[in-house]
This record gives sequence, structure tokens and C-alpha cells, in this order.
Amino acid sequence: MPNLLVSVADPAEAVRAAAAGADLIDAKDPAAGALGALPAEAIRAIREAVGRSRTVTAVIGDLVDSESVLDAAERVAATGVDMVKVGLFPGPDRAALVAELGRRLRGRTRLVGVLIADRALDLALVPAAAAAGFAGIMMDTEGKAGGLLAATSPSERTGFVALARRHGLMVGLAGSLRIADIAGLAALGPDLIGFRGGLCEGLDRRRPLVMDRVAEAAAACRAAAAGRLGLTA
Repeated sequence: MPNLLVSVADPAEAVRAAAAGADLIDAKDPAAGALGALPAEAIRAIREAVGRSRTVTAVIGDLVDSESVLDAAERVAATGVDMVKVGLFPGPDRAALVAELGRRLRGRTRLVGVLIADRALDLALVPAAAAAGFAGIMMDTEGKAGGLLAATSPSERTGFVALARRHGLMVGLAGSLRIADIAGLAALGPDLIGFRGGLCEGLDRRRPLVMDRVAEAAAACRAAAAGRLGLTA
């Protein structure tokens, strides 16, 4: 069954999203970009509010400069989250950046690389992430108007999941998704499916989460898993 990752903006949302069925709680500032980072103290507060009942992840921000990425990843790792999500935005020497992230942070946290599907999608970074000791790899989008389904073809999504699997990486899909997208994406076999805007008031990621929608998304993940196993929901 794909796990449901829900991005939250504060501890109150984190606690309520976990209670509604989110498997992973992702600390993110929705107003600060596609992978907008919260301050370190806010990430720590989310970690403390959720405790160990859920896996907590956090993003480092929409950063391109390698030194800025490395510094931000170390700051977020120091908050005690389970996983640090690093956006691999197009830029020079991305493979070298991935290797250096692994060298600095392996053993301190679990790293998840995030490929930006509506930019230049460099699939060579998937084996590079595996070689660097990353725990996982995701697809997300920078622009949220069209989302993942508009930015990628079915064959690209299928190939991405298969490539990550071949390299032993946890694999996730995100990017302005809707609850109705879960069944089709779950059929590809990702480990997690990520949401924010599709579960918010007015489908606007800058507005609060609607917990009934979180619960509906969690139920859809369970139903998709049951369908793949040939079980009744």
C-alpha cells in the first residue's frame, strides 16, 4: 500500500493530520515555494508534537547553489526529523552535490532526493542518489498549476518508479495531486504519495488542511492497496 505523506505548516496541522490517517508528516512552508522550508524551531516543534507515532520529514527550501543546499540540509538534519527532503533543482554539478550530501549526512539522517518533474528531469540522479546512500527519491513539481500528471507522461512515471526500484530506493510521487489520482498512481507501486493543496480548503496549498480530505486520501490509499491484492476494501 502506498503510504500517504501530508505536508503541514505547523504543529496543530501535524497532530490533526496524523490523527486523520497521514502516514508521514512533512514539515513545509506552503507560502515559500514548491519545497519551502520552515524555520528550524518550527520543524522541531512539529517533530515534538507528533512524537514517534509517525515518520516526520522536512524540506530544505527551493535552493540551487550547492553550498546553500549543503548548509540547509545540515540545519534541517539537526532538527531530529526522520528524513530530509532535498530538491534537486537543475544546476551545475548535481551529481557531485548528491555525492557530497551523502558524504556529509549519511548516518545522521535519511536523505530523500526530490526531482523536479516540470524542469529538466535528470534521471541519472537516481543511481547517483543510490550510490550516495540516499534512502529515497521522489518526483514533485515546482509549478503547481498543472501538477505531476500534466508535467509527466504515464510512461515517464512508470519508468521513474521502476528505475528507483532497480536501485533499491524508496520512491514517492507528488505534485499538485488530487484524491482521484491515488488509484492510478498506486498502481505504479510507489512507496508514498504526497499531498498538500489537494487536501486544503479551496484546493489552495496556502490555506489550512481539511482533515476530512486527509482521511479520504488515507482511505483511498488503503483501497488502492486492497485492489492491487485482489481484496475487497
